[in-house]
Amino acid sequence: MRKLARSVSSIYAFSVHLLPDWFNTLFAKFLAWLWVDVLKLRTKVVYNNIDIAFPGTPLETKKLWMKKSIYILVRSIVDVARIPYLKDEWIKKNVIFHGVENLPQDQGFFVLTLHLGSGDLAAAIISEKLVPLSLISKRFSSEFADEFWFSLRTQSKTEFIDAHGKNNAFEILKALRLKRGVVFVLDQFMGKPYGIETEFFGKKTGTAYGLALFAQKTKAPVVPLYTYWDDDNKLHIGIDPVVKIDDVQTDDKLEAQRIITNRFNAAVESIIKRWPAQWMWVHRRWKDFE
Repeated sequence: MRKLARSVSSIYAFSVHLLPDWFNTLFAKFLAWLWVDVLKLRTKVVYNNIDIAFPGTPLETKKLWMKKSIYILVRSIVDVARIPYLKDEWIKKNVIFHGVENLPQDQGFFVLTLHLGSGDLAAAIISEKLVPLSLISKRFSSEFADEFWFSLRTQSKTEFIDAHGKNNAFEILKALRLKRGVVFVLDQFMGKPYGIETEFFGKKTGTAYGLALFAQKTKAPVVPLYTYWDDDNKLHIGIDPVVKIDDVQTDDKLEAQRIITNRFNAAVESIIKRWPAQWMWVHRRWKDFE
């Protein structure tokens, strides 16, 4: 099964590489149209989420955000297939960097990011041009899907750490020692035992506390990272200033993790507020924390 998945992913990546960008973009738009206008998947979830984060948003605006959000989500299926054939020429032509000066120098650090823009493609580009990354990621339960997706993602200098692997803590610390950027994706709901009750856009919900824990223990800096596509089909990759957490003074470890995680949530909120149409609104982010 895994051999078949690798073969299929290779053929798919080669096809994307051969086809012109306009065709791949059109294909992503078709998938988005199918999702939004035909199947109408999770429409209520998207609208409810927008109402929580941006109360009073007009219906027409919500519709526009939903369509753009789904388009960005499904185009990631195309974007990840670019990774095996990623060249300097394509990067120079299609990628714009912001805030590179905010990257910590000559040390390992943490990257705080979210499902906005094209994260996998951006990680491959950053690992190639700026600093090598180690991305913490869940694995698929389907053997075929897991091999298909990761056989594409791993064809770059980015390394992957299994979010639920037995040795993931060791791998995270090793990556820091090797002066890599360790990427935590922190915009999804997380309940117990890996989550802690926090606030996101002013509403209580659960968020993974792992980044707060590692940041406390290692004192390594945490920088927010975002990506987005502009109207000219250019991929923007931005790095915001380090999130300040060294002023958190409390003997209550749980409360310290909550305060720090809420600061990370605030950084993620700030990014979403800048490009709300490109965030993954289909996720049920505001589940009750139990």
